[in-house]
Amino acid sequence: MPRRSNRGTSDTVFLQNAVKTLVANIRFASVDNPVKTLVVTSSIPNEGKSTISIELARALAAGGKDVLIVEGDLRRRTLAGVLGAHPRNGIYSVLSGQAALDEAVVAVGGKSSLWFLDAEPHIPNPVDIFSSRRFHRFVDSLRRTYDYVIFDTPPLSTFVDAAVLGSVADGTLLVVREDFVKREDLIFSYDQLRKAEANVIGAVINYCDTKRGDYYYSYYDQGSAQAGEKDLDAPVISRAAAEPELASAPEPHGSGLRPLPQDARVAPDSTAQFLAGTHYQPRSYEDE
Repeated sequence: MPRRSNRGTSDTVFLQNAVKTLVANIRFASVDNPVKTLVVTSSIPNEGKSTISIELARALAAGGKDVLIVEGDLRRRTLAGVLGAHPRNGIYSVLSGQAALDEAVVAVGGKSSLWFLDAEPHIPNPVDIFSSRRFHRFVDSLRRTYDYVIFDTPPLSTFVDAAVLGSVADGTLLVVREDFVKREDLIFSYDQLRKAEANVIGAVINYCDTKRGDYYYSYYDQGSAQAGEKDLDAPVISRAAAEPELASAPEPHGSGLRPLPQDARVAPDSTAQFLAGTHYQPRSYEDE
């Protein structure tokens, strides 16, 4: 994805075409088993994963698909403020049976094809929730209800939540900010996803320099001017690789993460009691 600058319209065109390319790559990532539930994560904070999640959801919805974007960061919620949507119920209320799904999701921007499911504040033990059988069934129900479901998750260097979610979803995208994240952190994050048996369908390079793209756009604009029209389907910087070519490397010191246990995908049955609401009562967002 191109980095932001003061060029306005030019960057908007780059972003739109980059997202279109990303959408196409996701659709062709697995023809036999289409990716419908998707985790978007990054190695460290400030790589732009939430922006990618939102723009991807909007692009899919603009194509006529029913899309649900889910706040998968139960520790530090960000999507509600960016989207301008503040529902009274969230993911915990749905999982615990205190609210139906259609009572918790809200339309974004007045569009009936783009929906948002938030998370209540201060939810304890997100990993236990994501690894529970109840959450697995919940994701299956979302897969049947929507054409695409996008989970925006915390960075992997901070919490293991994204790896656990990736083991449940159809595919995982790893957002990589150019000239920002360290190689060892990126390798470590990728290894975490692989250990969790997440289906890493590619990496999205973010905050790219668009100078090279300007050359291509200039070329196409000149040719189109002779034909009396403009072609915006020029090459873009963003790409979703079939699989990142990352060699194994030792874990970075001080990362705070450990390899996922073999049974990380299914939590003990006691989690069901936790999800029933015995330890937590969600409250209205107006209480914040």
